[in-house]
Amino acid sequence: MLRISKLTDYGVVLATHLAAWPDGRTLAVRDLAKCTGIPQPTASKVLKLLGRAGIVEAQRGAHGGYRLTRAPEDITIAEVISAVEGPIGVTECATEVSACEFEPKCDVRTNWQRINQAVQHALEGIRLSDMILPNRPELVRIGRAAQG
Repeated sequence: MLRISKLTDYGVVLATHLAAWPDGRTLAVRDLAKCTGIPQPTASKVLKLLGRAGIVEAQRGAHGGYRLTRAPEDITIAEVISAVEGPIGVTECATEVSACEFEPKCDVRTNWQRINQAVQHALEGIRLSDMILPNRPELVRIGRAAQG
């Protein structure tokens, strides 16, 4: 089974929640944690990873928090996953740096790389804007309730 880590899932949830604000509003970690159900220390950790990757930016001060650095339609799910996980690889040998001892003798390595490229391409085709509409309009309602 292919599965992303819980932290990566949280990264997608947090980025999607930020994307639900069309005005690019800055949201405090406390509010993001409350709205998403992600524990605040974990949300803070994930947002820092997203910040290092240039997906979100932090603003300090009384009205500080996080916001996306670009429009939701310009941020792919592949970027969010890579920000938390590192390079996307369905197997050890599918990424550029591999430590697999069987790699020199492996008959399926090329095929795994093809599969990895297909997964990468699919994830690059999904944007944060796709994640919020039309199937998740409640994100906007929940987020606005937290701000009110």
